[in-house]
Amino acid sequence: LHQSFLPKTKLDVKQMKRKKPFTTKITPETWRGICVIVGTVIGSGIFISPKSVLANIGAIGPCLVIWAACGVLATLGALCFAELGTTITKSGAEYPYLLEAFGPIPAFLFSWSSLMVIKPSAFAIICLSFAEYVSAPFYPGCDPPVVVIKCLAIAAIVAITVLNSLSVKWTSYVQNILTATKMVIVIIIIVSGIILLAKGNTKNFNNSFDSSSISVGSISLAFYSGLWAYDGWNQLNYITEELKNPYRNLPWSIIIGIPLVTVCYILINVSYFTVMTATELLQSQAVAVTFGDRVLYPASWIVPLFVALSALGAANGTCFTSGRLAYVAGREGHMLKVLSYISVKRLTPAPSIIFYGAVAFFYVLPGDINTLINYFSFAVWFFYGLTVLGLIVMRYTRKDLERPIRIPLIIPFVVVLVAIVLVLAPIISQPELAYLYCVLFIFSGLIFYVLFIHYKFGWAQKISGKYMVLCGWFPP
Repeated sequence: LHQSFLPKTKLDVKQMKRKKPFTTKITPETWRGICVIVGTVIGSGIFISPKSVLANIGAIGPCLVIWAACGVLATLGALCFAELGTTITKSGAEYPYLLEAFGPIPAFLFSWSSLMVIKPSAFAIICLSFAEYVSAPFYPGCDPPVVVIKCLAIAAIVAITVLNSLSVKWTSYVQNILTATKMVIVIIIIVSGIILLAKGNTKNFNNSFDSSSISVGSISLAFYSGLWAYDGWNQLNYITEELKNPYRNLPWSIIIGIPLVTVCYILINVSYFTVMTATELLQSQAVAVTFGDRVLYPASWIVPLFVALSALGAANGTCFTSGRLAYVAGREGHMLKVLSYISVKRLTPAPSIIFYGAVAFFYVLPGDINTLINYFSFAVWFFYGLTVLGLIVMRYTRKDLERPIRIPLIIPFVVVLVAIVLVLAPIISQPELAYLYCVLFIFSGLIFYVLFIHYKFGWAQKISGKYMVLCGWFPP
């Protein structure tokens, strides 16, 4: 896992900076980082979320504003994570940052919530989206059977989990190929939309701000759906230890990757509205498929195929990066020690990846995409806000830390404020028991922290550790 590039001490960090200063040169490693971000962010979201965003806002104009605002928020959040990632060069993203800023309890609650709710539910949502687009062409005019969707989603989870457990190299190759594939369908949709606009198909944009239903609650729920499509902007921070020269490659990958995704998303939504009215888009079973049927016929089969590959690439990138969170939490003693073990032959954190896939499997069985998205977004933005708050806190409590990148404090303040609104607004305006269950589940991790971390009930660690050594997996 690129051990030669890991800074061990403050002296090593300073020496690394002298040898490899921050430059504007875009290296192959930077492009790989951009591929991870773009490949993870552009997945199923842009083909699923437009319908939900429009349903909450009610008009085309505010819908496009929401998509742009989500891109700005994702960029600001990514800039905050760029400072955190170059200051604390450990894999695991939010986990090591919360550990440094607030101590072990918030870090454990994040790892608990991420491993059991946030990351597996995201994996499940993407695989369910993949299954819907794969099965859609075989059931024209009606929804595919639920059992077919579930089976396809489970097959995708198993295949991606096996690939990530076997080889980092092949996982990266597959990710690069799928990223290129998804950019093909993105370009097809965008170019088709531009051509239609040039031909004068602009009638759907007339009076585009009429019939909007805007409230704090509806805006927050629209942001939930939009930000789900942008989720993945922090994925590169999960593999910081595996990046060569993260002081240069991490921020440049973020600065290029997130704005590129934002522009693509806005143009894709514009393309949708060139061929569909707001009512038609809301009635569509699969937005991208409807677009393909109207624009690319008789080659409309290209759209569901490439959308499915796009979702598969997002799932692969999510599994690749999120599996490292379980690895880092296990290494710190905040999860079963077995999750920090590495396969000697393949140099992959296979136990953590298998655990991650197994939890996602159980979310697929009863899972509903829209419910999972709201559940996921509520939980994840609670911890995003807390992590960025940690950046502000460490500016005053950890002045000794080396900060190759220092962003203006106004940026993290804005991100924290927006995160607070996103978490509280749906609860106040449209209270549901799902949010209460989510809060209870997050803080139920305190029970496990007290028993297994504070009082160190180590019997599970010993049993699992001995078994994994026999299987050929060893601690780092």
